[in-house]
Amino acid sequence: MSLELPAVRPQRISSRGRGTALILVSSVCFGSSGTIAKPAMLAGFSPEQVAAARIGLAAVVLVVAAALFRPRLLRVRRAEWPVVLGYGMLGVAGVQLCYFVAVGRLPVGIAILLEFTSPVLIALWTRFVRGVRLSRVMWLGIGLAMLGLALVAEVWEGLSLDAVGLLAGLGGALCSAAYFLLGEHGAATRDPLGLVLWGMVVGAVVVCAVSPPWRLSGLDAVTDFGPWHPPVWLLLVAVALLSTMFAYGLGTSALRYLPAAVASVLGLLEPVIATASAWALLGEALSWVQLAGAVVLLGGAALVQYVHSRQSGQAQPAVGQESPASAP
Repeated sequence: MSLELPAVRPQRISSRGRGTALILVSSVCFGSSGTIAKPAMLAGFSPEQVAAARIGLAAVVLVVAAALFRPRLLRVRRAEWPVVLGYGMLGVAGVQLCYFVAVGRLPVGIAILLEFTSPVLIALWTRFVRGVRLSRVMWLGIGLAMLGLALVAEVWEGLSLDAVGLLAGLGGALCSAAYFLLGEHGAATRDPLGLVLWGMVVGAVVVCAVSPPWRLSGLDAVTDFGPWHPPVWLLLVAVALLSTMFAYGLGTSALRYLPAAVASVLGLLEPVIATASAWALLGEALSWVQLAGAVVLLGGAALVQYVHSRQSGQAQPAVGQESPASAP
């Protein structure tokens, strides 16, 4: 699979604010998925069924919308298929399935922490594969973000390790890193919405093979969601549109303006949103340690963004000149 990127990507330099806003809103959308989907699981749906419903429905909506309003998004050049397939299988289906296996065998906090080690993997890729030297302050910001994540996840609660669960959690981290790296490459060579569309189609095929959607039943069952009592099907529609279609679309679009190493750290806002929304709508406890962890995590993410902004401002590449950050 070729990951050769175009030499010039000036959008990053001129639209850092736009990229940051996109990835932060995407993280909010992603972070809401657990809170929206959990009532459906409490009503008897398995995590795999919820994943199949959210990805499958998002794929159908995107294909229909593109066919009606932007047919060019449905076209994929032969050279683009490796990235599209990798994005769909790893960044869409792989992240979901690995996380669900990890949650089934490990405490939720450990599973979340393992998946969200992806910024470290991306930083290592950037340093040793792309050959881009990261400053000590950047590494400090990544370290603070990971420490804050560990506090938010309260990884010491019910600590127990299972070999299969551990491998699944690390697999989720690799798939999450692939989502950012392949998304960064795909967004540079084609419309990000086209990449998300076909990524959803590929992901839907993979996930639905594991959990066929025709086995779904009880969609009209009423469940509790904060002060409301919606049917399960409405929650599945919400998680498909808000937490899947919009989340992936905004997140992948952000990679036109931010490198994967920065976007992945800013994406750590997701577990903070997940914890806060579960506290607000589902009544799940939120400890002072988790609040402190959220502050540390956000501080680390802000530090990474600050360093990136300074480096970008000092080293803006001229048009036609290759930037080290755009290397594969």
